[in-house]
Amino acid sequence: MKSLTGFCAVAVVASTLAASASAAIITFTQQNVWEGYSALQSIAVYTETFNGIADGFYASPYSGTTGPVNWTASATGGIFVQSGLFSTNNPETLTFNFGTGVNGVAGNFFATDINFNVVPAFVYLTLNDGTSYFGYIDSQTAYTGFFSTDALITGLQIQASQPGGAVYPTVDNMQFATNDVVPAPGVLALLGLAGLAGRRRR
Repeated sequence: MKSLTGFCAVAVVASTLAASASAAIITFTQQNVWEGYSALQSIAVYTETFNGIADGFYASPYSGTTGPVNWTASATGGIFVQSGLFSTNNPETLTFNFGTGVNGVAGNFFATDINFNVVPAFVYLTLNDGTSYFGYIDSQTAYTGFFSTDALITGLQIQASQPGGAVYPTVDNMQFATNDVVPAPGVLALLGLAGLAGRRRR
């Protein structure tokens, strides 16, 4: 069963590759396929679990760094984090900006109620170029990913709605695919020495 699953994933990646020639943005709903496609492009993947952020309210915008990716999250009423789940303080749109841009972005996008319980809801994801994904999501493990074969992705908006109730767009395990790499510690040390030498020369 395990090898069959791997074969299926490779087959899906292969078919996606064939389609990519005509598509600027490719949308994925399986994590192993998105990661596999990124690997085939020789592009590194970095994951933000949000576990390093203390629970509580944060004013908007909130900025973070994941690997080489600098990102900013904003919502009109602020940000709220609980147990590694990154959400809004009010039931409104959550917007991420990715600095200079990334090749791909993915993660678990869903809705929660005021107590951070996952609730079934319509989730609408929109990239900066207008590409969108609309789905009915009822699980914290639901996965959606985008990969651009053209211009870099610089932003993502997450909206959630449920008839008759207020819900909050929520994110877990956000992944970034990017050509940028974090220099190895030895490289950082050399860069530091070069910086010191430059300061002495000035």
